[in-house]
Amino acid sequence: MTASRPTRDHDGDRPDDWSAPGAALVRSAATDVIPALADLGRVHVMGIAGSGMSALARILLERGLQVSGCEARESTTVTGLRALGATVHIGHSPSHLDDADTFVYTTAINPNHEEFVAARASGKPFLRRAAALAAALEGKSCVAVSGTHGKTSATSLLVVAAQACGADPSFAIGGNLYETGKNAHLGSGPFAVVEADESDGSFLLTRPTSAIVLNVEADHLENHGSLEGIHRAFEQFVDRVDPAGLVLTCADDDGARRVADHARAAGRRVLTYGLSEDADVVLSDVRTRADAVEFDVRGPGVGERHLRVGALIGAHMALNATAALVLVAELGLDIDTAIAAWAGFAGVHRRFESHGEGGGVRVFDDYAHHPTEIAASLRGAREALAGTGRLIAVFQPGTYSRTQTFAREFAEALQLADVALVMDIFPAREEPIPGVTGATISDLIDLPDGAVIYEPRYDAVPARVAAVAQPGDLVVTMGIGNVYLLCRSIRDACAGTNA
Repeated sequence: MTASRPTRDHDGDRPDDWSAPGAALVRSAATDVIPALADLGRVHVMGIAGSGMSALARILLERGLQVSGCEARESTTVTGLRALGATVHIGHSPSHLDDADTFVYTTAINPNHEEFVAARASGKPFLRRAAALAAALEGKSCVAVSGTHGKTSATSLLVVAAQACGADPSFAIGGNLYETGKNAHLGSGPFAVVEADESDGSFLLTRPTSAIVLNVEADHLENHGSLEGIHRAFEQFVDRVDPAGLVLTCADDDGARRVADHARAAGRRVLTYGLSEDADVVLSDVRTRADAVEFDVRGPGVGERHLRVGALIGAHMALNATAALVLVAELGLDIDTAIAAWAGFAGVHRRFESHGEGGGVRVFDDYAHHPTEIAASLRGAREALAGTGRLIAVFQPGTYSRTQTFAREFAEALQLADVALVMDIFPAREEPIPGVTGATISDLIDLPDGAVIYEPRYDAVPARVAAVAQPGDLVVTMGIGNVYLLCRSIRDACAGTNA
């Protein structure tokens, strides 16, 4: 990643509306300055146990920097970071800034939070996570994986392949690999593989040598304003790719096709992949198994090959794996070694993760939180796992704004299940929107009587699921919030009911 000298970013001339209640950080990340690693000093990370923040903290610690952070509660992630040398406080306080030289935040933090406000006023360097990560990966060439959906899976597959080939890449992933239990690592190799987050435009802080665009859809409209704004952000992103590098896009996705057209017009080298026959790399004969997806690929760089990728199901995962395979070839890694490693791929936490069986009811969890992701997850579950039993979806909507914008699309996706239970909204950084609740979605779901459940009480969900689940059924919990913590309770409740 290319680094530049730091400048002060706290002189009051930024166009963000920091005073508005629940204000989103809408300013383009492309204007942020990436500091030199040596200038970070002691770094304080607010919300340090989050998937992105904990990845950053790991790399900073491996770089030898002093890192502190804060979290709302203890967790295994907090314990792990402390073992690596981080100072982690439980609870938030402006006093956490006293010994820090640099403050790192994400837009998941409400800008009116007292610690955030104190950091903003402190006169100390004040960085988005992406800028701090770019500094932490100073000296590494960057392979960036972008898209509205599928980034974590594609990034994980690429990392596992590179490791199997002995490349030892640096990486930052939005979930923990089962193979290592890690979501980040400072490798000895020359390149880094990172998820490029479009949610707040922070992927505009990368300067990739190569980039993947998996798909481009409407999401995070609170920051981008419209689908057109999202397209503009992705076009800016591929403009930052090294002219000698590769822009790889999915031919099956209209948004990614538009990005490909823009990249070609800008003089970038573009390859496409997909089920579409006009793709450069074509995948075919996709077969979903109970514990894997199998498919064939053919095209430049990869030849003709058959793949079996463990722990992933559905055509959408075959597409993600194909994107990773093309990058394996682009990086000069051994394709056959990568394919062999993927056959035993153990998966990523919260990506169709099994939580066992209780009373003949299988329980899985998935990070799906957008209508397209929910539909893909439920289709894959139906094809691979449901068998003659029913498919029960347990969905926790994430943020009031997304619920309000996509309520009908969420309802349509959940109709792919036999039973849909909708929880109340996980707010993240947002303040409530009057009249917007989980019922905003459940009231629109068109399933038979008794097959739609709205349960706003978090602790009541396991019993509600167990009351309708029968042996042979499959339960999938979905959402960005804390719904996954209910999986064991759901499994145990089903075991008790169906004993």
